[in-house]
Amino acid sequence: MNWRNIFSGLAEDADTYWDSVIQRVQEELKASTIYVQPYLSYGTAQAFYIRGRVLEGEKIRAATDEDTPWENLAATYHRFESDEVANAQVQITIGDEVHHAVTDREGYFLTQVTPPPNFTTEAPDHPLWHEVTLSASSSVDNHLPNELLSDQTTTRVMVPPANSNFGVISDLDDTVLQTHATSLLHMARLTLFHNARTRLPFAGVAEFYQALQRGPQGKGSNPIFYVSSSPWNLYDLLFEFLAFHGIPHGPLFLRDLGLRRDLLGSAGHHSHKLAQVEHLLGVYPNLPFILIGDSGQEDPEIYQEIVQRFPARIMAIYIRDVSLDKRDSEVDSIIEAVGKTNVTMVRVPDTVAAAEHAAQRGLIDPATIPAIEAGKRIDKAE
Repeated sequence: MNWRNIFSGLAEDADTYWDSVIQRVQEELKASTIYVQPYLSYGTAQAFYIRGRVLEGEKIRAATDEDTPWENLAATYHRFESDEVANAQVQITIGDEVHHAVTDREGYFLTQVTPPPNFTTEAPDHPLWHEVTLSASSSVDNHLPNELLSDQTTTRVMVPPANSNFGVISDLDDTVLQTHATSLLHMARLTLFHNARTRLPFAGVAEFYQALQRGPQGKGSNPIFYVSSSPWNLYDLLFEFLAFHGIPHGPLFLRDLGLRRDLLGSAGHHSHKLAQVEHLLGVYPNLPFILIGDSGQEDPEIYQEIVQRFPARIMAIYIRDVSLDKRDSEVDSIIEAVGKTNVTMVRVPDTVAAAEHAAQRGLIDPATIPAIEAGKRIDKAE
């Protein structure tokens, strides 16, 4: 008897039941406000992938430097107590074109739409980002008292120019954002009592990722994607964190917190990241990629599997060393195995070491190294 599968099935059933209870309570309370939470999206000259979530209630306000730990805790509670709107009708407007999507039972939508006529990525001045307008209405079968309309909001779709040098796929936790994911207590304290302005990036990350986006000539618009096992409930915090610290924005690929039996535990973490990286390699079949992660969880193992499946697609892999010495030998064994496929994986102590290697490989402009070193000094001082 597989007790894990039994528990997972019961948890998933309980999650579904709880959603129905919440919707009935909403009906009784006559809830009257819905809104679209837009997620940064991505695409190509052939297809845009538009995603977001429709929620009921009040939006979470932006963080400030004066927020107390208790105000941050209240905001965290608000994020995880979110009331999703199932079966909402989402209208997506791109120029003169209008498309539609329907939210799932957790309020999420992800739809593939056709770009406007004559859309091209070949122009020398092709912008990396393109604006899309979103709005939503609730449907009659989602237990809300009346049909509700959201205000219009906008999001952006990242479409790499045809002359992009490469794409970057980066982890977030303990790669960009100091999370201490190997310490549950420390990670919980940061998540519960801090905000986008008080959470800290690793030193020099903003300058390094800016250099990667600009490429070896310093003038490019290379796309950056962030893949994390953090839940979608933290999207607004992560989006605001990147903006506040000057780290280039890119689409985030997070996880649904719903208790699905295939996404529990480390197996879910591994399969989620692997699936998202494979998806991006499929969406951009002609674009090579740089992978960035950390040694604390399973990034080396996941990236090794990617290299085994797509050896010609990966230009370099950078692994930030955040783990104890006993983990180093495991990572070094993976590095050695990956090296036999002619793909370089490097375990680095800090951002500057990764940047110096990238400059030597012709991935970034060497002239950016002083700024990355200065960024590290500033971050250390703060």
